[in-house]
Amino acid sequence: QVQLVESGGGSVQAGGSLRLSCAASGSIFSIDAMGWYRQAPGKQRELVAVIASGGNTDYADSVKGRFTISRDNGKNTVYLQMNSLKPEDTAVYYCNVKYRGSRHYTVDAWGQGTQVTVSS
Repeated sequence: QVQLVESGGGSVQAGGSLRLSCAASGSIFSIDAMGWYRQAPGKQRELVAVIASGGNTDYADSVKGRFTISRDNGKNTVYLQMNSLKPEDTAVYYCNVKYRGSRHYTVDAWGQGTQVTVSS
């Protein structure tokens, strides 16, 4: 069983920065992609940023130029550097890892979620 442990959430004023971390552990054969999703009150969960195994990245339009996703493959850890935070970034942020285990097909693992609150 794969587990994801998130850290780095908190409260910050508009314009501030936070860095989220997510470490994966367990029986992982390979990782296809790592990403961050968020869910604000009354809204659907949305993709914030993703990084594929080859290093390609993609971002939601709302965070381009402000957020940066990165990874440490040796530690199976993904990071999300969030700068110039806005109140509309307030949400619960979830780490997601798409990986292949012993059966060699892609499955999802999710972190527990970490609250990010940005005040005006």
